[in-house]
Amino acid sequence: MSVWKKLVTAIKGGANEAAEAAADNQALRILAQEIREAKEELRRSDEALVKIIAKRKLSQKKVTSFDAGIAEYEGHARSAMEKGQQELALECATKVASLRNEQQAEETYLQQFTQSDQSMRVNIAQAKDKLRQLEQQVDVVKANEAVQKAQAAVSATNVGANAKMHTAVESLDRIKRRQDERQAQFEASAELQEEQSGSSLDKKLAEAGISGAGSSSAEDELARILGK
Repeated sequence: MSVWKKLVTAIKGGANEAAEAAADNQALRILAQEIREAKEELRRSDEALVKIIAKRKLSQKKVTSFDAGIAEYEGHARSAMEKGQQELALECATKVASLRNEQQAEETYLQQFTQSDQSMRVNIAQAKDKLRQLEQQVDVVKANEAVQKAQAAVSATNVGANAKMHTAVESLDRIKRRQDERQAQFEASAELQEEQSGSSLDKKLAEAGISGAGSSSAEDELARILGK
């Protein structure tokens, strides 16, 4: 592979890495938007479920009311037969047949509403559970992201602090060296002054335990006076 091809490949790789980094940076924001949209869809699903439940209840009431109507006209048919009014009894029986047909149709609707109710309840519950799990995972990811950013910041700070600490220690060592040099200069200057004034020799004699050298005591002076 030529140098130019390698360079182009490297540029493409850098562009892909930059695009992936940008996508990663926006991932949490995109996910948060998707969660909001999912919540909105679930809200609409809840509203649809409420409507299905209401229709199921109304259908159940209709089925129950048909039972009452059928029982009523069956009673009328029996009463008419007891009174010998067969034609009237047949009309009541026809009414009963009509009510039963309507009831069967309504029971079909009721069964559909009931199945839809149960199915939607299960699906919505599963969707809400998945959404809760997703939100928990997002919270964990956000927490980890914050911790890792803090760790990165602390690491960078430690690197900078270590560098600054190293520089400060070097500066402190230089100050100590300068102080030691000045102290040595002070001591050398004092030593030269002692040698020039003669006090250095007296000090050496005193340190050697030789008393009276270069000086006289009161007893020596008194003996000299009396000797005269």
